[in-house]
Amino acid sequence: MEVTIKERVHELYWKHDINCARTMLTCLCELFHVNLEEQTFNSAIGLHGAGGFRAQCGLVEGALMFIGIYFSQKGKSDFDIASLCYHYANEFTQKYGSLKCYDLRPNGFSENDPPHACEKLTGLTIEFSSEFIKKQI
Repeated sequence: MEVTIKERVHELYWKHDINCARTMLTCLCELFHVNLEEQTFNSAIGLHGAGGFRAQCGLVEGALMFIGIYFSQKGKSDFDIASLCYHYANEFTQKYGSLKCYDLRPNGFSENDPPHACEKLTGLTIEFSSEFIKKQI
């Protein structure tokens, strides 16, 4: 039986304690059967709102990284990939209202934040991202 996105996100967050950007990148690579190199995976270590600065959402950053990897492998030009990233960001903003971690995180931020507060949002945005990518193929 296949593991659902929800189950995989939960495992990556709670068992492996990786951030949202790395979770998004991992899940999209698994969904589209793309090998994720360790160096690329490591490059996303600080991409959860710019290392916690609450800037661009790591879910967006992970998806944008994947779009670059995937469509490069499909032979798309740099210009075409940048255009896809633009359209992804536009559609993400239309659906979720922002690209910023500060705006998207459920219940905002406080000193007593629970870990992995964006778990539900992560599952939803992985599904959204997967559908966006499938439409571009």
